[in-house]
Amino acid sequence: MPGTSTPRPTALIAEDEPLLAAALQAELKKAWPELDVVSVVVNGPAAVQQALTLQPDVLFLDIRMPGQTGLDAAAELAEHWLDDVPFPALVFVTAYDQYAVQAFEAQAVDYLLKPVMPERLDRTVQRLQERLARSLPAPQQLDEAIGQLRQLLGPTSVEAPAEPPLTVIQASVGNSIRMVPLGEVLVFEAADKYLRVLTADHEYLIRTALRELLPRLDPAEFWQIHRGTVVRASAIDSVNRDEAGKLSLRLRQRPDHWPVSRLYAQRFRAM
Repeated sequence: MPGTSTPRPTALIAEDEPLLAAALQAELKKAWPELDVVSVVVNGPAAVQQALTLQPDVLFLDIRMPGQTGLDAAAELAEHWLDDVPFPALVFVTAYDQYAVQAFEAQAVDYLLKPVMPERLDRTVQRLQERLARSLPAPQQLDEAIGQLRQLLGPTSVEAPAEPPLTVIQASVGNSIRMVPLGEVLVFEAADKYLRVLTADHEYLIRTALRELLPRLDPAEFWQIHRGTVVRASAIDSVNRDEAGKLSLRLRQRPDHWPVSRLYAQRFRAM
C-alpha cells in the first residue's frame, strides 16, 4: 500500500568493554545503515532482560562477559522466549579462540573476532540480511536456535586428552574423604562454586565443575536436563508438563521435582 514502510531491523549489543561496543556500533552504521541498535548493555543478565523487552532482530553477544557468558545469556533467553515471536539471529563476538571458531562454524552460527574488521562485518551483515529475509515461522526459528545452542554448550574438552570414565566420586566430609560409587549417584546439580552430588539418602558437595565432569559420564546413563543438572536416566520415574508447557521430572528415591530446560526437552518429546 502507498505510504507503507518496512520496519527497520533492530539489534542489541552486549559487550562489557565500552570502546569495543562503540566501535562495533560505528562499524554497523557504515555496513548496515538501516539497522537500528536499540540497546547496548554490558553484561549477560542485562542482555537477556533487554532482549525479552525489546525483541530485537539481531543479538551481538560478547562471549566473555562478567557474571554470565554470551552463550549462557543466549541459552537463558531461549528458555524464556515466547513461542510466537521470531527468535533473534545470534552473532557471537570473541577474541580469537580456535575451538570457539570451529564450534560456531560447525553449527552455522555467525561470529566476529575482536577487533572487528570491516570486511568480516560486511560478510556477517550479508548473512544476517539473508536470514531475516527467509521469514521462517517463529517456532522453527526458536527450534533452530535451541539446537545450535545445545551443541555449543556441550562439553568443550574435545581437544584435551581423554580421561578415563568416572567410577567413583571423592567427596570431602569433615576431615575425611567419602568414596561414593558412581552407581549410587542420582543427580549432579551445580550450586554456586560447588556441585551437589545426590544419592538416594545423602548429599555431598564437590568442587569439580559440571562441564569438567560431563565428558567422563556415559551420556546414555546420565542425561543433562538443564544447564546445571544431570540425572541418572534409569532413575526417572515420571515427566510432567504444566499449563505453560514447561516440563519437570521426578526421580525414584528422591522427593524433589527437577525442571527440564527447553534446551534439553527434546529427550522427552516421544513420551
